Amino acid sequence: MAMEITQFLLAAQSPDARVRTEAENTLKQFQEQNSPQFLLSLSFELANDDKPSESRRLAGILLKNSLDAKDSARKDHLAKQWCAIDLSLKSQIKELLLRTLASPALEARHTSAQVVAKVASIEIPQKQWPELVGSLLNNMTQQGSPAHLKQSTLETLGYVCEEISHHDLLQDEVNSVLTAVVQGMNQSENAAEVRLAATKALLNALDFSQTNFENEMERSYIMKMVCETACAKEMDIRQAAFECLVSIASTYYEVLEQYMETLFQLTSNAVKGDEESVALQAVEFWSTICDEEIDRQEYDSDSSSPLHSCFIEKALPHLVPLLLETLEKQEEDQDHDDDVWNISMAGGTCLGLVARTVGDGVVPLVMPFVETNIRKANWRSREAATYAFGSILEGPTIEKLAPMVGAGLEFLLTATKDENNHVRDTTAWTLSRIFEFLHSPDSGFSVISPENLPRVVVVLLESMKDVPNVAEKVCGAIYNLAQGYEDAGASSSLLTPYLTEIIQHLLAAAERTDGAESKLRAAAYETLNEVVRCSNLLEASNIIGQLLPVIMSKLGQTMELQTVSTEDREKQAELQASLCGVLQVIIQKLSSKDESKPIIMQNADQIMMLFLRVFGCNSSSVHEEAMLAIGALAYATGAEFLKYMPELFKYLQMGLQNFEEYQVCSITVGVIGDICRALDEKVLPFCDQIMTLLIQNLQSDALNRSVKPPIFSSFGDIALAIGAQFERYVATALQIMQGAAQVCAQMDTLDEELMDYANQLRRSIFEAYSGILQGFKDAKAEVMIPYAQHLLQFVELVSKDSLRDESVTKAAVAAMGDLADVIGDKTKHLFNNFTFCGEFLNECLDSEDEDLKVTARWTQGMIARLIVSSS
Repeated sequence: MAMEITQFLLAAQSPDARVRTEAENTLKQFQEQNSPQFLLSLSFELANDDKPSESRRLAGILLKNSLDAKDSARKDHLAKQWCAIDLSLKSQIKELLLRTLASPALEARHTSAQVVAKVASIEIPQKQWPELVGSLLNNMTQQGSPAHLKQSTLETLGYVCEEISHHDLLQDEVNSVLTAVVQGMNQSENAAEVRLAATKALLNALDFSQTNFENEMERSYIMKMVCETACAKEMDIRQAAFECLVSIASTYYEVLEQYMETLFQLTSNAVKGDEESVALQAVEFWSTICDEEIDRQEYDSDSSSPLHSCFIEKALPHLVPLLLETLEKQEEDQDHDDDVWNISMAGGTCLGLVARTVGDGVVPLVMPFVETNIRKANWRSREAATYAFGSILEGPTIEKLAPMVGAGLEFLLTATKDENNHVRDTTAWTLSRIFEFLHSPDSGFSVISPENLPRVVVVLLESMKDVPNVAEKVCGAIYNLAQGYEDAGASSSLLTPYLTEIIQHLLAAAERTDGAESKLRAAAYETLNEVVRCSNLLEASNIIGQLLPVIMSKLGQTMELQTVSTEDREKQAELQASLCGVLQVIIQKLSSKDESKPIIMQNADQIMMLFLRVFGCNSSSVHEEAMLAIGALAYATGAEFLKYMPELFKYLQMGLQNFEEYQVCSITVGVIGDICRALDEKVLPFCDQIMTLLIQNLQSDALNRSVKPPIFSSFGDIALAIGAQFERYVATALQIMQGAAQVCAQMDTLDEELMDYANQLRRSIFEAYSGILQGFKDAKAEVMIPYAQHLLQFVELVSKDSLRDESVTKAAVAAMGDLADVIGDKTKHLFNNFTFCGEFLNECLDSEDEDLKVTARWTQGMIARLIVSSS
């Protein structure tokens, strides 16, 4: 029997902290002692219309939190907990949830719809709760069903479709769901709340509708209903209908041809005259069509390439004027708020996608608009013209763009002094785009010449002093300007004479107190990193050498900052992270040439001391950046790095145990690899503790799974460093690797996210095998003989997977070669038995990837040598 918990739910929301804490503890105790009864009591509370809305609201929140979590490990744990509950008790809870859908209280219905979907997400994939869809559809078809029940039922169907995969429902169920949803959209039969819920439900059900969209009659009926709904008198219903059209454009592009005229009319009317939230979706429809066509253009035009209907090209003469019209609908303060998204920005973004889709064809349609508006008195016209110009710089050919950019560059440089902030902001952004797409001296073309570079630099440095939002865009322009010179020949860089001044201005921008809101400081440091990274080291080593103590001093000063509030600590962490990032780039740059490496060696002790002090300030973002910089320092100092290990080691351990901030853990794993490469066998005294932690991490369900592939790769790094000494870890490490290989074999290949993870995991297992094998090359190779068969079985399994990533193939082929190379004769019978090897290697030799071919040839040679030498 469910326990009466209303008083505790209300007390847990009391303004009195003592009462609140006591009630929270009681609820927590109840949950821990008897979780099934706790869930039943919450369900009773939510279903009971006589209970206060406050207690029902909290009951709903607690129910959701007992079934779902953002963290994947916690989510799995909660799902297992639910599955373990007694069947009759689960049935009671589900019955109460379904009953709540009929409640007159909107909030209770809404919460119940979400909870039903969470339960469905656990049960339906396991073929449980088969009656759910039927009972929901019954609510829709039953004579006299009230509008509010239909509304909550449709909302539930939408959430269920969002939570489960389209493979989990039978086609008959999909047909019934779609029928109910589309009927719910019918204007003449349903209240507005029902039609809105139906349209939102359709959005989530579209992924399930593949078969229905292949049938012209069914497809046309769905499209007719969506198009009619896009003209509804209620704004939120129109918006939901256009969201459906955006999803249809992405999912069912191939079958849109016959509807495009109607869709152009609908979207055009919405862009010109509807509320902004609707107009934004109408523009998004065309952006989505562009995305689809850009993707399709990347395929070779063979019979297997997906259909390309050239919708954008056909609509171009009407679509471009429509988008240009939106550009003059700017908001007064849009440049100051990163979260702003309005019709002007959406129109410009879509215009940029149109340019990428059709290339040169967009230029003659846009340039008259630019020329007409660029000099007008009204700032909106000038800003719109500049935005249009900047938007079409990616896509058209250099031949088409070069003359107009060449002619317009001086005008834009002058416009950085425009009286209007918005115009200056967009001008700086456009200059940044010009330098990104039309400034590649190494490829033989750049709008920047030795003649105009001085003027460009002067203008940019002057504009760095502008208001923060403009200065931030100018940082972007300098970033792209520097990047263009990165590969411009080893002898000299045209930017070198200006480096000192550029660095001074970037440091000054980073110091500005008015720049906090616009992220100017972060932009200035990111740009400084790129300027250093792309500089010509032969010419710039002194300049970068002088920058090093400046940055070290700034990092030292951050330790003295007053940190009273959380905001103070966040600002300190942000600044420290940026400065550690700059140090990392300086270390990498100066240590890349023997001539400048001594600069790092001389300062290494002080740099390391700073990093260790940074670890004392407890913030994960700083720990990430400091760890990355330590990895660079290890690479630079090599065996000398050993002296830092006693002090550093506790922070490496902390990093490896930081499951909460798993990015820190992941980066620490990478740094372990850097340290192994730097120290070789000198890392041995630390390996027992490192391997223990790495193995614990792999065995833990609490650690985010994305960290696990790098851990396997690090096994290879450790083995390469300590050679035959790795023998003591082989049994445990290989057992876990074999277990992970088995998990890969069982993964759902239809889940794209899971497939990406599977590829990372497989690649890292092969990298681990390669590193471990090579580690034993000079001694004790026989240790690996018992694992040779498993490795080849795993390669064979992967070779049969057509969805494998190219990097997985490369790692698999390399591991095969390492097996033949290291163990030699003892594997001859295995290579003879595994007949797939020859075919797999031939497939790799036919690849267009040059690296893969080289690896495959080497592996083929290793296996051939083995078979010939022992025959």
